[in-house]
Amino acid sequence: MGMDLEYVPAPQGPRLHRRILNEMGRRILETYRYDTALWRIALCGPWILCILAFTIAVMGIPTGLGSAADLILAAGAGTLVMALAGNLLAVLLSLTGLRIPRLFTGSWLSALSAVLLILYYADLELEAAAAIAGITALAGGLGGLAAGLLRTRRTLTGGLLAAVLVLTPLALAYGTGSSPAPSPSVKTLAADGGVLPAAAADPGQPGDYTFHSFTYGSGQDLHRTEYGGDAALLSASVDATEYIKSWPALRTLFWGFDPGALPLNARVWMPDGDGPYPLVLMVHGNHMMEDYSEGGYAYLGELLASRGFIAVSLDENFLNYSAWSGIPDKDFEVRTWMILKHLQQIASFAEQSGTPFYQKVDYDHTALLGHSRGGQAVAMAADASRWFTGDPALAATKRFNITSVIALAPTDKAIDSKQASLVDVNYLTLQGARDGDVHDFYGDRQYMRASYTGSTPAFKSSLYIADANHSQFNTDWGLFDQTLPTGLFLKRTDIMDGDEQRQIAKVYVSAFLETTLHGKAEYQQLFRDYRSGAPWLPDTAYYNRFQSGTYITVANYEEDRKRNTVKGGTATAEGLTWSEEAAKDRESKNKPSYGILLERGSTAENQTGAGDADSVEASYSIKLSEALTRNLADSAAEGLAFSLANRNSDADDDAAEPSRAAVSPDVEVELTDSNEVTARLPLDEVMEILPLPQTEFTISPWLEERISDGKFGDRSEAVFQTYELPFELFLEEEPALDPDKLTEITFYLQGEDDKIMLDDIGFYERDDQLRGMQ
Repeated sequence: MGMDLEYVPAPQGPRLHRRILNEMGRRILETYRYDTALWRIALCGPWILCILAFTIAVMGIPTGLGSAADLILAAGAGTLVMALAGNLLAVLLSLTGLRIPRLFTGSWLSALSAVLLILYYADLELEAAAAIAGITALAGGLGGLAAGLLRTRRTLTGGLLAAVLVLTPLALAYGTGSSPAPSPSVKTLAADGGVLPAAAADPGQPGDYTFHSFTYGSGQDLHRTEYGGDAALLSASVDATEYIKSWPALRTLFWGFDPGALPLNARVWMPDGDGPYPLVLMVHGNHMMEDYSEGGYAYLGELLASRGFIAVSLDENFLNYSAWSGIPDKDFEVRTWMILKHLQQIASFAEQSGTPFYQKVDYDHTALLGHSRGGQAVAMAADASRWFTGDPALAATKRFNITSVIALAPTDKAIDSKQASLVDVNYLTLQGARDGDVHDFYGDRQYMRASYTGSTPAFKSSLYIADANHSQFNTDWGLFDQTLPTGLFLKRTDIMDGDEQRQIAKVYVSAFLETTLHGKAEYQQLFRDYRSGAPWLPDTAYYNRFQSGTYITVANYEEDRKRNTVKGGTATAEGLTWSEEAAKDRESKNKPSYGILLERGSTAENQTGAGDADSVEASYSIKLSEALTRNLADSAAEGLAFSLANRNSDADDDAAEPSRAAVSPDVEVELTDSNEVTARLPLDEVMEILPLPQTEFTISPWLEERISDGKFGDRSEAVFQTYELPFELFLEEEPALDPDKLTEITFYLQGEDDKIMLDDIGFYERDDQLRGMQ
């Protein structure tokens, strides 16, 4: 009987598994097989790139241990990351069997990934971060390869590659040197030589007072001896736990205190002499916590002290942002509250014999100056009852009469759904058109919210500076308006020199305080017309706005949304489009003020007037009410005043279309009296309507929309210039005109497609002292 035998193959699983493991082991052992001497030397390219990337990143997020420690940390971290990631990727590449230099490739990919991640977390969109990372990684790899070729004596190839790496960026820079949508050429201050300067000495120059400087502080500062053992006065600590609920332990470890014991630290510049002297408190904004800010206003402190002001720069660095511990909650309120606590502390010093403040403080004349978030904080402090009713700090500081507020590139954020509204307080704000941090003119918003009751000499003024940026108002903040690495991609070619920008601040801050605290009315002309300061100011384009408490309002467009009604009469228009609307910033967000938008063009909707539009003069007229005419006759008005924003750039949305951004509107102004006598004046005979700055914040238009969530918005915004037209100029045109019996104001748009916005139309007065100087 036969047997059926079944063949059973031997199990292959373990053998196959063993063969795979053996193959993997063999390949891993050969990981560095193709990394010859050339490629090992070429590793220097990715390695240097990785170190540079980490160095730039750490410079943007300092540890507070000092620059040397930060550089060592960056170099160590960059080397460690590339070593670990590069070798790991090399092993993974070896498993593919690809015959490439795996260690070099892995290191190159590690450097690429490091740059990509650093840029992505620095607020660049992924595509922008990837593009920049790819370009820099390619340059690093080729640079390393060139070094390898040269080191292995392949001189010709290595030299050619090195030459390409050097010349390519230069060629690209030369080829892209002109922007596809260039900023318009604007008339600069140097061209305004026909305007008489203010009849006063340069306020940016030191005064006649000698002064000394000192600090007051906790006496226990862990980082700065000037607030530690070298402090001239010991100040009290303050408890902010009512406001600050979140304060990381790392922040306490760094500073040595928590919200229950915030220090009152400050630098003081004190005039020598008996006094009393007006007090000026200066407050920095939100910079990196570890990069101290309050010393950056020494140039103002020294100038003001030499002119008879006590200048105090407050230390609020412990409220600033840190990459390691974030930012305290309610920092806006606490920044403001700290100003009140410093006033309280200074009052205590002023009552103690033997202190430098003893009987030196003029409580009736106090000013607050702030930069960035500090610029918002000083306005909040001047309107402190809106937030701090019931807080003992508010009651303790009532003895200080805050008469003046200055804001340098301020923020303007609603805090607890409220914003500061200054009443009968002198207000000055300065802003740069190339501000890459606070890129909208937020100081203009606070200007619009400042108001005056009755006839008061107080005034408000704004200055928009074509080529100024954000950081250069503080000497310690460096060149970049955003922290590294993002700041590297901001365009700096058109930003003015830092010393020149600070010269503007010195002139305006000093003149403003001389006017409002020392009563030197001769400097007020600077705020009415920036051209009067031409001998003192750097050559750039300026736009200034001014209004005083003696101003007689005809139209401010706040009463309703009906275009025919204004506060002082009724309005009509012919041959143009006209509408009441809010002025807008770069992000097309409404400012807290309405104006009348006028646009000439035969195809525009809502045109008024009969017949062919070309046969009708484009005009906007306000018929004055009888009450306003009587008020005008009883006043000491010297001329017509209004604010105008050049909106010709609004039509420049498509770079392929001919730009109108550089075109100045052609405007004429006419006054009519009760006898139907008219006098008409071309506006450019008084002051030219400048084109607005068209700012590109980044080094590439493509990058403009891919950085910081595209926050920069449009290239310009509605920025107003105040024009004052003296009655005497109209009388030169028509001597029979009676300025005491005016009944109508008419604006004519002469240029085709001109577009302007008007606001704050009215009549201005001057006091006797100013009138005598003109």
